[in-house]
Amino acid sequence: MLYFLDFIVEYPPNMTQKDLFSIWSKEAEAALGAKKAGIVVDLWKCVGERRVIAIVDVDSPDTLDQITFTLPIMKAMGQHVTIKVTPLRRYEDFAADVNKWLEDAQ
Repeated sequence: MLYFLDFIVEYPPNMTQKDLFSIWSKEAEAALGAKKAGIVVDLWKCVGERRVIAIVDVDSPDTLDQITFTLPIMKAMGQHVTIKVTPLRRYEDFAADVNKWLEDAQ
């Protein structure tokens, strides 16, 4: 199953940028490892924002939940990270269904 993940990272006033980058460095290492393993299809850092967008391929919502709660950034400062998750469907599959629905409607 494919999911679109939109991470927004905030940090508390008492955390330095260096502290944030130290955590983010560990997160980047994990993310790039997951990309190499095929779990992360691709990911992007939004310019000028503390925001990362990823497409991930996992077998179930349970697996996705388990993965997100064990991310280095979530362990270190999860209360300051918001993840919006959108399940994705291959457009080719949707198009095939549309054609089937049209045929059934006739």
